[in-house]
Amino acid sequence: MSIQSGSHEPGSGEELTVSESERKNMDNVEAEEKQNAKRRGKTEHERTGHLERVEVVIENPRATQRSKHTKTEKCSFGNFIETGCPEKNSAPNSSSILPGSLFEPPEGGFGWFIVFAATWCNGSIFGIQNSFGILHVMLKDLGDLNDKTHQFKAAWVGALAMGMIFFCSPIVSMFTDHFGCRKTSVAGAFVAFTGLLSSSFANSLGMLYFTYGILFGCGSSFAFQPSLVILGHYFRQNLGLANGIVTAGSSVFSVALPFLLKKTGNALGLSVTFQILSIFMIIQALLSLTFHPLLPKAQNFSNDESNMGRRCLEKLKNHFNISVFHIYTYRVWAFGVAFAVLGYFVPYVHLVKYVEEEFKETEKEWILLVCIGVASGIGRLVFGKIGDLIPGLKKIYLQVFSFLVLGLMSMMIPLCRIFEGIILLCIFMGLFDGCFITLMAPIAFELVGPSQASKAIGYLLGLMAVPMTAGPPIAGILHDYLGNYHVAFYLAGVPPIIGGTVLCFVPFIYQQNLRSHQRRDVSKSKMLPSDSIKNGDILPGLTETETHL
Repeated sequence: MSIQSGSHEPGSGEELTVSESERKNMDNVEAEEKQNAKRRGKTEHERTGHLERVEVVIENPRATQRSKHTKTEKCSFGNFIETGCPEKNSAPNSSSILPGSLFEPPEGGFGWFIVFAATWCNGSIFGIQNSFGILHVMLKDLGDLNDKTHQFKAAWVGALAMGMIFFCSPIVSMFTDHFGCRKTSVAGAFVAFTGLLSSSFANSLGMLYFTYGILFGCGSSFAFQPSLVILGHYFRQNLGLANGIVTAGSSVFSVALPFLLKKTGNALGLSVTFQILSIFMIIQALLSLTFHPLLPKAQNFSNDESNMGRRCLEKLKNHFNISVFHIYTYRVWAFGVAFAVLGYFVPYVHLVKYVEEEFKETEKEWILLVCIGVASGIGRLVFGKIGDLIPGLKKIYLQVFSFLVLGLMSMMIPLCRIFEGIILLCIFMGLFDGCFITLMAPIAFELVGPSQASKAIGYLLGLMAVPMTAGPPIAGILHDYLGNYHVAFYLAGVPPIIGGTVLCFVPFIYQQNLRSHQRRDVSKSKMLPSDSIKNGDILPGLTETETHL
């Protein structure tokens, strides 16, 4: 028995058996489903811009049924070599790139005005701090001269302010990352202005601890750190020079402010002096408005708009991110610098008082701070440019040498028997102080990269806070109980020498880690398949490894 087939080959009128008809129908259905699957895959590929993994069907009719349920796997263009894609040379997916890794700063232009604004910020803050030796002598009116611990208590005013600048730095890093350099710096300048203005009404050391030490110190930290971070948005090749110019601002102010403080202090008193200094902070707030960031921020590509709690936790985790401490070379460098600055601020606070006691000099002692300021400015410009010429982490050796010189100069202060000898020591101290300061940011960028530089600088300054705060009061209490500053200056020179020695190991550790990574990369490359298959021979939708398999 036979039936008339409902399916004929083109131009054929012959009848087919039931089995032949069923097979032909299956073949036609399979061919049609293959065409539909290809059309759907092509449409989906054009719509999403991602790669599709499709099954290759070879002599297996049943595979066509599974093709309907094949799952597509989205992947970045950088992960696969895709010959079926219209773009053969695919670019990395933006979501897999760290913020700032491909960023190219303009290297000038408006950046030079940013340098000027940042120079004022650094100059006004650290010029006041470096001139505290003049204010320290004037604080005798607020204390009991019969108090044997007066020098110890008075030293805390300047030490607190300097310490708070660095202690707040990790928090400033979080604010800088979240709110940006401009808002953070402007707010900090207004807080510093409030601190200096309120200091003019203080009538005791206890009040100055809060107004000058806490308010002015915290505000200065929020204004100062963004002025360093913003430079990385506008410079890379000339970053060392830009840092040298900016940090030289404190030297320029350190030259002018001792003379200004001496004149206004003697003629107008301590209160009016604080009011005059507060004007510098208002100008700083206006200049900070120019800190427009260029470095792109990390983006959150999550489509879950409703999960507010998770996003908040992610933000907190990002702000309190201590991943920079996972970098071993950064840990060694940061803790080495922190220990080295234990005696760093001692000469700035006690040198003027030391000269008055040893040389009975009450008219020219401010010249010492001017010499430190001038030499520091020259050092920052010179060593900033030299740092640009030294590749990679080798510039750390300059910082090591600067710490060794600073330690030796501090130890030699009690050995000088003439005032001119102290001036010569101050010149050397200023030169290598400039070297140490101007290399901080470039070394941080070398160790952790631009995307984490803000956190790296912030955590470094935070680590420096405790030793820098403790140094001057320790020197003050040694003076109160021993009657002179000799032992204080001897001991102040020890930490820079030890800390500088520790920093010598950072480049060696870095090279060792680099060789270790290279060995691992070589071992991984040996495990990959050979390049016997050319790019054009790779199956569409599959990687080279999958093609081999």
